[in-house]
Amino acid sequence: MSTPSPLEALQRTLAAEHASIFVLGALGGRASTLSSEPLRSSLTTAYDVHLQRRDRLRVLVRSAGAVPVAAEPAYRLPSRLTTAAQIKAEALRVERGCATTYAALVAATAGADRRWAVEALVATAVGEAAFGGRPEALPGLDT
Repeated sequence: MSTPSPLEALQRTLAAEHASIFVLGALGGRASTLSSEPLRSSLTTAYDVHLQRRDRLRVLVRSAGAVPVAAEPAYRLPSRLTTAAQIKAEALRVERGCATTYAALVAATAGADRRWAVEALVATAVGEAAFGGRPEALPGLDT
């Protein structure tokens, strides 16, 4: 599989952030009925971080001379999201998916865009711990 162009990678990463924001928002809503304050706080923090990244990606896409990809009207959620464990597992899946997307963005970009992508990749990998993730030597890559 060939490496996407920098613009293609930015658009894919933006699309992933749109999905992440939708899913994390839904998870926050589901978690609001639970007594787990740390989980609710972690979801809020992750949601806010993904909003900031989405906004940055929109700027980068526009700077590359393109129209940022729009969010889908809705995204599919697993039906079983009623317990803290189920919500944490889905949030971890979202974060790991983002780490994979950011690893591809690192590979496709250079200069300041790559530095930003590396920072986002590292922060995403570290953020996985809030949802039960464990450190990996090469986050975002299948090893």
